Amino acid sequence: MNVAESERMAGQLQKIGYTLTENIETADLILINTCCVRATAEDKIYGKIGEIKKYKLQNPALIIGVAGCLAQKDGENLLKHAPHIDFILGTGRRGELASVVENFESKRRQFVDTSNVSGLIDDENILPIRAGSVSAFVPIMYGCNNFCNYCIVPYVRGRERSRLPEEIISEVKETVKSGFKEITLLGQNVNSYNGGKTFPELLREVDKIDGLQRLRFMTSHPKDLSDDLISAMASGKNICEHIHLPVQYGSNKILQKMNRVYTVEKYLELVKKIRAAIPNISLTTDLIVGFPGETEEDFQATLKFLEEVQFDMAFTFIYSKRTGTPAANFENQVDEKLKHSRLDALMKLQNKISLEKNLPYADKVVEVLVEGASKTDKNIFTGRTRQNKLVLFPHEKENVGDIVNVKINQIQTWLFKGSVVV
Repeated sequence: MNVAESERMAGQLQKIGYTLTENIETADLILINTCCVRATAEDKIYGKIGEIKKYKLQNPALIIGVAGCLAQKDGENLLKHAPHIDFILGTGRRGELASVVENFESKRRQFVDTSNVSGLIDDENILPIRAGSVSAFVPIMYGCNNFCNYCIVPYVRGRERSRLPEEIISEVKETVKSGFKEITLLGQNVNSYNGGKTFPELLREVDKIDGLQRLRFMTSHPKDLSDDLISAMASGKNICEHIHLPVQYGSNKILQKMNRVYTVEKYLELVKKIRAAIPNISLTTDLIVGFPGETEEDFQATLKFLEEVQFDMAFTFIYSKRTGTPAANFENQVDEKLKHSRLDALMKLQNKISLEKNLPYADKVVEVLVEGASKTDKNIFTGRTRQNKLVLFPHEKENVGDIVNVKINQIQTWLFKGSVVV
């Protein structure tokens, strides 16, 4: 979502005469689009804000802005910490970026606006400056109504607001027309999309768009994942066989404390339905270790849960306090050393499972969407299967955006290596 919103902000700036530069030292404007979902993200942002102060000293005319979730959360406190910042724009004011910059250019006065957190964002008609050329992100909704006890998102991004289906379909058509092959529909909880259609209805409509070759979405909340969505995925032409379904934990006690409003049993039932309808689906998830009140019994239940579900991949995190969320004030906070120990054990088990889930792909031919050269070797190209598995293969005549068949020769925990089959 941060990538998608940065692309839209770049589009706004282009309309008032700015162009992107790869050289930060020559920039006329530096805009940091922020996240604050974890403490590590905040630390990196504050470090980056301090780091760019030198450019302001070198060029007093340089404009520095901070937008996004941390801007919404900390507001004027950011100016106290870093007075070299020129403007701060909260999540509900992103659509006003261009006018804020123009106003600062003429008046040179610091500006802070973190109001309208749950309001409509008027930049959907702005042509995004997209980062890639193959895969594109299209937001379908903003905000969140779930209020999980560990999560800052509803407080910094506001309540759910859904875009109109015709807006979304128009953007996807234009994006595909401009050469993109893969679209990912974005929302904090796409399953609760409510723009005049249900999410499965929207998914079916987007799936019909001429020229689209792959369709993905994220993220799904288990409590709202319907039988109709499973049916839409199973019958879809371009809808990829991959779903990211964050469970967060494998113990009902901790799930209840997190305010996730489903049980381990309900999640397992959902997984069973998904795999029955789409046997070749890849299932990934998010897991949090060290939530307040976590006992060894809870943790062992989570390891057992992982063994039972057999996720293709899990994104694992250590719980970090978010000021302003209920869990920050919970008793029985878990010792940091124990958190790290449990995270190591969790990752070790999941790595084993991920490798085992990949083994059946050995010597198989898979369909890969070519993304481009590897960052470490221009002679090696990368791409992804419909199940979102990363594949590396020697580059021959393939072009970025091609869909090729690759025979898998080597299996690793997080990726495959193979060769193109002509």
